[in-house]
Amino acid sequence: MVTTKNLSSMEPMLPPDGVGRLEDLAIELAAKASGLASKLRPAVLQEIGDLVRSMNCYYSNLIEGHDTHPRDIDRALAYADYSKDPKKRALQLEAVAHIEIQRLIDHGEDLQAETTSLDYLTWLHREFCRRLPEELLWVENPDTGERLRVVPGELRKGWVQVGKHIPPDADTLPGFLERFSQAYGSGGLSRVRRITALGAAHHRLLWIHPFYDGNGRVARLMSHASLLRNGIGSSLWSVARGLARNVQRYKLLLMAADGPRRGDLDGRGALSARALVDFCEFFLVTCIDQVEFMDALLDPDDLLRRMRLHVEEEIEARRLPRGTFPLLREALLAGEVARGQAGMITGYGERMARNVVAELLRQGYLKSRSPRSPLVLAFPIDAVERWFPRLYPGM
Repeated sequence: MVTTKNLSSMEPMLPPDGVGRLEDLAIELAAKASGLASKLRPAVLQEIGDLVRSMNCYYSNLIEGHDTHPRDIDRALAYADYSKDPKKRALQLEAVAHIEIQRLIDHGEDLQAETTSLDYLTWLHREFCRRLPEELLWVENPDTGERLRVVPGELRKGWVQVGKHIPPDADTLPGFLERFSQAYGSGGLSRVRRITALGAAHHRLLWIHPFYDGNGRVARLMSHASLLRNGIGSSLWSVARGLARNVQRYKLLLMAADGPRRGDLDGRGALSARALVDFCEFFLVTCIDQVEFMDALLDPDDLLRRMRLHVEEEIEARRLPRGTFPLLREALLAGEVARGQAGMITGYGERMARNVVAELLRQGYLKSRSPRSPLVLAFPIDAVERWFPRLYPGM
C-alpha cells in the first residue's frame, strides 16, 4: 500500500508569485464583483440571495451526482414538503442542509475563524452532516466492501483512495491541515495574492481529503466563504454553478493538479506547479463568468422586460389578476411597497387592490412579514425560469 506522510508531498501550496495572467484575473474579478450589489434595492437583493442559495445547492448536488429537481428543493424549503420516496426525501434534506449552512455564511453567522483553519473546516463538515438523514452518513470502500459511518465534524481515521490519488495517511491529517491553514490564512498575503490562491486552496483541500465523505461539499462551501471574506463573494452569485456547468474540465484539472512535477521547469515542489496554475486560472475564470452572468440577469431594465412579458402571458391565461405588473415593478424598483399604496399603483379601488395583493401573496410573487408590513418582491419557482433564464439548466 502506498502511503503519504511527508508534508513536502503537498508542495507547492501557492501558484508562483508574479504569474501575470492570475493577477490580472484577480483584479478583474474584484472589480466586476464590486458592482453587483449596486444593481437593485437591498430588500430585493436579499430575496435574490435566497434564490441563488437554492441554485448553489442544486449545482453542488449535481457535481456530487445528486440531481435534485429545483421544485423538490423549493417544496422542502417553502413548505417542509418532503417526498414519500426515501431517496428523493434524503436528497431534499441534503439540499436544505446545504442551503442552511450557506445562509449562515452569507449572514455572517458562521464560525468566526479563518475559513482555511481546522476549526472552520470541521465546523462546516459537522454543521452540514448533522443535518443529513442517517442513510447519507455511510460510505463503502469499493475495494473491500467495508461500510464506514461518517461522523459529523470528525476527520477520517483510515486509508482512502480517490481515483488514482492516495490522500495523506489518517494519522498525518492534523499536520497537513495545519500546513494548509498556514499557507492560505489571511496573514502575510496581499489581497491580490489571496484571490489568486483561492483555487489552490480549493484543490489542496480535496487533495488532503480530510473526511471520509463530504470533502467536495466542504471545499465548495469553504471557497464560497473565502470569496465572501475577501470582499468579492456574495449571496448573489455562485462558483458552484460554473463548476457544475464545466464539470468534466473541473475534474480533469483537479486530477492534473494531483500529478507530480513535470521536470525542472515545473517548479520545485513535489506536485506540478504548472497544473496548479492551470486550475487556479480555471477557478478565477469560472468566478468571473458567473459574476458576469448574474450581472446581466440583474440588469433592472432587462429584468423588468422579462417580468412584464411573463405577467402579460399569465394575465391572458387568467392565472394572474390585472394590475399585477405595476405592483411588481414598484416592488422591484423601490424595494418595498406600502400596502396603502396598492390602489394608487394599480389604479383600482381599495377593495379590488386588496384582492390583487392577496392573490400575489398567495401565489408567492409578493411577501410580507405581517398583515400590516410592506410588500416585498418574491420569486416563485414558476416564475424563475422566465425572469432568470438559464439560472437552472431547465425546469
